[in-house]
Formats: sequence, C-alpha cells, structure tokens
Amino acid sequence: MTTPTPTWSNPPMAHAVFTTRADSIYDDLPEARYHFPSTYLNAVRQTVGDWVIYYEPRRGQGSQCYFAIAQVDQVIPDPDLPDHHYALMSGYLELVVPVPFREPSGHYYESILRKPDGSTSKGAFGRAVRLVPDREFDLILAAGFAEVLGPPLLAAEPDTQLRLRQITSRTIRDASFARVVKDAYQQTCAFTGLRIRNGGGTSEVEAAHILPVEDHGPDSPRNGMALSRTVHWAFDRHLLSMRDDGCPLISDQLPAEFRRLVRERVAMPKDPRLRPHPSYLERHRGLFRG
Repeated sequence: MTTPTPTWSNPPMAHAVFTTRADSIYDDLPEARYHFPSTYLNAVRQTVGDWVIYYEPRRGQGSQCYFAIAQVDQVIPDPDLPDHHYALMSGYLELVVPVPFREPSGHYYESILRKPDGSTSKGAFGRAVRLVPDREFDLILAAGFAEVLGPPLLAAEPDTQLRLRQITSRTIRDASFARVVKDAYQQTCAFTGLRIRNGGGTSEVEAAHILPVEDHGPDSPRNGMALSRTVHWAFDRHLLSMRDDGCPLISDQLPAEFRRLVRERVAMPKDPRLRPHPSYLERHRGLFRG
C-alpha cells in the first residue's frame, strides 16, 4: 500500500491543540477539516505546514484526553458562514493510548493549563485552539505512542520533527491503526463475532480500512473495522459491506456457508467516536457487488 507523503515545514511553524468532540456544533471532520471562528484565525494560521494534536473536552461525556494528530495543510474561509474558517487537514493518526491533559501525579502536559497554585486555569482551558511549545507537544506524542515507539526512541533527546517522521512512517502508522481498531472492537470480528487467538495469544482479527489508503483513506478508527481474515478479503473486494444502521450487505457471489457466519447486525465499538463514519461507509457501499 502507498500513502500520501506528508510535507514537512522547514523550519517548523507552530504546533497547537485543536479541541473537538463527536457532537461538535462546528462542521468538524478531524480526518479532513477543522471548523473554527475567526477568533482563532491568527493561531491556526501559524500551524499551517505543521502538526497539531486533537483534544476531546469534558462537555457531554468527553474523555478530557488528547486523542489524535494531523497536519494542517491550509486555511480557507467558510463560504457559507461569516467569520468562520476551515483548516484543511491530512495525515490523521489516532494516538495508540489517549493521553489525559493532567496525569494523576499532577503533571500537566500543557503548562499553560496550570495555575501557579497547581489548579487548572479555566480561562486557558476555555480556548479551543492553543499553541503548544515543541517540548510539550513532544511529551504528548511520546505518551500517546509509547507502545509502538519503544524504549530507544523514547530515550533519545527530544526531536519533535524526527519523532513525527517516525510516527507517521507507514510501519508505525500500520501498527498504530491496527492497535486502535482491534482494541475498539475488543479483538472481535465485527461481522461474525468470532474472537480467535493463536497459541501465543495473538488475535486472528485484522484491522481493515473502509476507504483504502491508496484512495486517500485516513488511518482513523472511523475508517476502520476489525475483521477476520476471510471477512477482510470479502470486504476489500466489496462482496461484503454494511448500511449505516448496522445491517450487513452480503453478495450473492459468496457461498451459503459464509453467509451463515455473518450476524444480523454488525457489531460496533462502545465509544461512538470510534465507530465507522457514514461518509466512508457510503463510499464503500457504492462499490458493493451484490
């Protein structure tokens, strides 16, 4: 598989935290765009060409964690809503482990969020876009990708651009995507409910892209599903798909033995933020070979 090669700012511009949530009032699709009012225009412009971290706030049932990174390609005006803009994004990648804004030890990853008395600055926290120094950005990356980066990189002197290059390499992308997707589905095939492990405890299930990487499908859990190998094969060949309501679509070209394995409803992750996005499912269904 091939993936678009990220562009790198030289020298780096500015990193930032972009706050968003699944039920945002803004027209956000973190894998592709970030919608924001002109209040934050100057800060967002500083990030063009560099990478940002997404953060989910507590409002509603938010996790209060940093959960993904993406690169800001350009900023354009919203053609329909005055005083609003879009940051167009690429290179989206979910953190393997979501990172809380404050650790139990009291450590804040963003120093701006900590008041001198050790409490949280509600004023700073209220800003949806916050510029972040390289060192703090690097620490969030290290925490979020520790399980796939391994000790050698974590032990190195902080080099944010080097770390980003390694994190966004195809090898680390594949490992991160697979880990997040398989965990979201509890190592279980979404279509069949099968959960098979080998003698070493490794799950047989695979992480499948709904919209393929070669078609610019993002490495996002919302563009992924956990599927057993045979199901993955049928899914990639559009002999198997699903409706937005979870009903499977099974091609008549598949044998009856296969069809009997498929559940009446496709299993979805418990976390709504990790469920397949309708836009990716729609494109997959468009190629379904019924």
